[in-house]
Amino acid sequence: MPTLILVRHGRSTANTAGVLAGRTPAVALDERGAAQAAALPARLAGIPLAVAVTSPLQRCRETLGPLVDARPGLRLENDERITECDYGDWSGRKLGELADEPLMEVVQQHPSAAGFPGGESMREMQARAVAAVRDWNARVEETSGAEATYLMCSHGDIIKSLVADALGMHLDLFQRISVEPCSVTVIRYTRLRPYLVRLGDTGDLASLVPREDGGGAGSERDAAIGGGAGAA
Repeated sequence: MPTLILVRHGRSTANTAGVLAGRTPAVALDERGAAQAAALPARLAGIPLAVAVTSPLQRCRETLGPLVDARPGLRLENDERITECDYGDWSGRKLGELADEPLMEVVQQHPSAAGFPGGESMREMQARAVAAVRDWNARVEETSGAEATYLMCSHGDIIKSLVADALGMHLDLFQRISVEPCSVTVIRYTRLRPYLVRLGDTGDLASLVPREDGGGAGSERDAAIGGGAGAA
């Protein structure tokens, strides 16, 4: 079965503003995100890709723009099933104010029971994303062979839920996973089991450097809903 390269979109204007974008339209990459996207073709150089599949949201399409330009023959497909979680009434709100919502504790500690008002549940989010991957695995294997590699550009919570599925982890544990903007996660699927080959690889360890305010990697109590903004 094929190998899947999962790319989280580059840093967006919503990430830096501390806003839970969800499916809000016209959320673009910020300057750093555009630079991350521009570096993606070199990071993936030499890896043949059967197809690139993207969430239809602008920040994902912008992330793959330089890669598609660098590979004129690369087919780009939209798939609604790997779009961002539908956060419903939470979409567009500041993460700081959402921290006080009673539902946030459920999202952090028992996400399989979390459903967003006016949106979808985290179980539904994971189910549709996993179904999309299973479908694309079969399609890519049929057209390009069992050793083929393909790419999906999606969102933080989607990628975390796919990693949890690949590792056989309950969704309630998926908040223990972190994927930064424009990070690369690789899952090799086989007939009997998937293998996690890379997780959240950016080639950048800047987020591990302690900050003067005492922050930095390891200082966060809660998981970053939507994926966070990554290193400063």
